[in-house]
Amino acid sequence: MKRLLYLVPLFLLLLVVPAAAQEICPMPPVCVTEPCPTLPPCVPPQPPIGGVFTNPEWLKINYHRVNVTIDNQIATTDVDMEFVNEGNGLAEGTFMFPLPQTASVDKLVMYINGQPIEAKILPADEARNIYNEIVRQYRDPALLEYIGSSAIQASVFPIPPGESRRVQIRYSNILEVDNGLVHYVYPMKVTNLLTKRPVESMSLSVSVRSNDPISNIYSPSHPIAISRDRDDRGFRAGYETAGFMPEDDFSLYYGIASETINVNLLTYRDSANEDGFFMLLVQPPVTLPDTRIISRDVIVVLDQSGSMQGDKWDQARSAAEYVLRHLNPEDRFNVVLFSTGWRIFSNSMEAPAQAESAIDWVRGQEAMGGTDINGALTTALDMVNAERPTTLIFLTDGLATEGVTDTQQILDNLKAAARPNVSIFTFGVGDDVDTFLLDTIVRDFRGAGSYVRPSERIDEEVASLYSKIGAPVLTAVSLDFGGLLVQDVYPKLPLPDLFAGTQLTIVGRYRGEAENLNVTLRGEVNGQQQVFTYSGLDFPGRAGGEPFLARLWATRRIGDLLNTIRLNGENPELVDSIIQLSVRYGIITPYTSFLIEEQDILSAQGQERAAAQFAQEAADLSSAASGAKAVGAADAFGGMANAEAPMPAAMPTMTSGLPGQPSLAYDEQQSPNPIQTVEGKTFILQNGVWTDTTFKADTMQTQKVTFLSDEYFRLLDEKPELGAFFALGDRVIVVLDGVAYEVVTE
Repeated sequence: MKRLLYLVPLFLLLLVVPAAAQEICPMPPVCVTEPCPTLPPCVPPQPPIGGVFTNPEWLKINYHRVNVTIDNQIATTDVDMEFVNEGNGLAEGTFMFPLPQTASVDKLVMYINGQPIEAKILPADEARNIYNEIVRQYRDPALLEYIGSSAIQASVFPIPPGESRRVQIRYSNILEVDNGLVHYVYPMKVTNLLTKRPVESMSLSVSVRSNDPISNIYSPSHPIAISRDRDDRGFRAGYETAGFMPEDDFSLYYGIASETINVNLLTYRDSANEDGFFMLLVQPPVTLPDTRIISRDVIVVLDQSGSMQGDKWDQARSAAEYVLRHLNPEDRFNVVLFSTGWRIFSNSMEAPAQAESAIDWVRGQEAMGGTDINGALTTALDMVNAERPTTLIFLTDGLATEGVTDTQQILDNLKAAARPNVSIFTFGVGDDVDTFLLDTIVRDFRGAGSYVRPSERIDEEVASLYSKIGAPVLTAVSLDFGGLLVQDVYPKLPLPDLFAGTQLTIVGRYRGEAENLNVTLRGEVNGQQQVFTYSGLDFPGRAGGEPFLARLWATRRIGDLLNTIRLNGENPELVDSIIQLSVRYGIITPYTSFLIEEQDILSAQGQERAAAQFAQEAADLSSAASGAKAVGAADAFGGMANAEAPMPAAMPTMTSGLPGQPSLAYDEQQSPNPIQTVEGKTFILQNGVWTDTTFKADTMQTQKVTFLSDEYFRLLDEKPELGAFFALGDRVIVVLDGVAYEVVTE
């Protein structure tokens, strides 16, 4: 009788059999067909003499490569993996690959070390029976996450100790178009069942071709690089990393273009009793002819103070050169340099033909003197023509030391001098900048901010931003949702201008429901009002949709609230809001570390203690405008408030950019991540129990069910949606439809 080794995508469970024990006591197999053979009675020896051990940590994945081609919604997925048995015994097994729940496989090819292997598709029910038996036999509930999925099954093959095996799979399925969006998913997270060790090399590439032009391209799960085809009917998206422990399956959306400016909608609602979440992906044309680009004025304001001397000044001049050489034909420009006082290139706005003269002028200037921020910015704002959209690029490396030096007075002066058609983009260089000043300017003047840390280059940061805002398509942008009530929208109103090739991601909450709603996008093109109407959009009142939207909205809102505290001071209502959002959606930062530090965070008393602790941290946060800690906080919170994807739950990423804060990192090899998100719900590991953060320990009673009992599996049959939550472990509390289910051990 051969022993079974289950793999996902290679192994569902790794059974390593020491050579000396192979003939002592065979394990009963998991039977796929009846009747199941009966083994003679056997008394297993006690470790370490022999026996069968579950040791997934012995398996190492050298590489996991995925190449996907999507041709007019037909997706072909090629999987290539190499793995090594680093145990000291022979491993044999059956290959099981749970397929995405929406997959309808019409082609399957599988090879092991170049040899074709017979494989078949198991329907969801048959696969579920096998999963349940594995869970029962090996007391590992992780497979329950795949209840409702079909699977690939292949024959048994051995893996000698120390040897490697290469497995290749190809399968195809048809992708549906929903609300103008095509959605592709690869079950990347299943490799966590294979080994506790990181995948040494992970890469995923998606190549798409379509008969129709493609608009929005978006991944909520992984940071991807995108390369579009020139005809807008195709693109490539890529993701690559090393030392990889997947937190989520790979997810990719792309839209089918239908208008000059495309809008696609995604929604999510946890239950019909709560407000919903929405995302609008707004995609202007990728490229525009010069005749369709909005003409505007560009004013570059550069800090020329003595502290900029050296490499910083060289890079700042290169940044100005990049901007001036990338003006559009109908643009106008000027340059303001400031130190002790300020200097301007011209007394009037100039045409791009004068850009080389301006570059030569800037190249001839040296950095010296103090820092008169107020004088430079008010001078630049005096140049603004009310009839032309104006982009002001402001770069500084220090605090105001000349002229008006009070931050609030500078802000008041800017508000008095500014016209509504101006957008200000700021660059803070180094750690000695006034983050309160820069971030308030960005907030009040419809721009964006960036902090250039000591290890980064100024010219690269400026070029990266300017390449995104180089071709305006629509200014003075607004959205009308008809009779639907929307709130807490990010980016905050008024919306930023739209630029060719740059996608605008809008998230918010909605109340009630609406079918076939008309959403109206308004803006201006060279002073002329433009109106775009998008019809047939559904904001459902029922539960369901895309769960990541809730965490994306919470990420942005927490970032905005933290920034508000930083700029305006500690406020008990804001502190309470951040605590509630962090607990509900599992958003961890060094400033919301109470989520894991407070063991009783799900009780009223625990949250009161967290509020008291966080109130002091919030007061400290708003006490310093400059320094490494202040710049790190400003940079991190700004990134959260403008996040394109939900903040990952993996804790080692949470300390990035926040010097002086206690480390929250944990050893992935030794302990599990204490925060997990499953199907839109957040779970915290407390006292060995994965607890749903919507569970109210003070007021809710649980319905207990014993792990792996007959009642446990009957409950899963009645409510298969519990499978994803029960897969967390053998002790779980989850709230579903108002009932708190608690999995307990005997």
